[in-house]
Amino acid sequence: MLFDFDTLPAADRYKLLVSTVVPRPVAWVVTQDGAGLVNAAPYSFFNAFSSNPAVVGIGCGPRPEGTAKDTLANIKATGQFVVCLVPHALVEQMNVTATEFGPEVNEIAEAGLTQAASSKVKPPRIAESPVAMECETFQLVPAGEHTIVLGKVLAMHVRDDAVMDPVKHYIDTPKLDLVGRMHGRGWYTRTTDRIEVPRISLKDWEARKKG
Repeated sequence: MLFDFDTLPAADRYKLLVSTVVPRPVAWVVTQDGAGLVNAAPYSFFNAFSSNPAVVGIGCGPRPEGTAKDTLANIKATGQFVVCLVPHALVEQMNVTATEFGPEVNEIAEAGLTQAASSKVKPPRIAESPVAMECETFQLVPAGEHTIVLGKVLAMHVRDDAVMDPVKHYIDTPKLDLVGRMHGRGWYTRTTDRIEVPRISLKDWEARKKG
């Protein structure tokens, strides 16, 4: 079935995207406003887009009434944020932070999580998160009612037991036990369910065709 996006309202385009582009990595975005109040919100419109410079991106939509969410307002005000990845063990806490609290509420505290000081930016990281990326704004890209926030990664914290070789920068990815967002309002998946498909070199592919 063909869906012509030119003929569809935004809500229907959203449904099609989030039910097919799966799984999507889930990340808390931790920010501070100009007065130092901390905000943390989970985002699944999130991914990595470049390694040199190291750039991650999040898609920030508005509140239902059309105003900017705290995350975007804080990033515009300070130019800094921290991306903290969500493991399976913290799914319930992540769900708490998705609640539409007022800007005066610290979602990290509400979820029973712990703040830890960052090394290069003012917003803290979530201590229980196995991976935290300290970021500064690289570019803000308007996309209709959304704003795509591209952040340059200045530093990354990885939980010690998930670092296999700090010299070679080998990470034990399965040990992170991260979650991904699926379709619907409350569906997620674990990244421990995986398959291995080795890359095929051009030489091997040509040999296979001859054989």
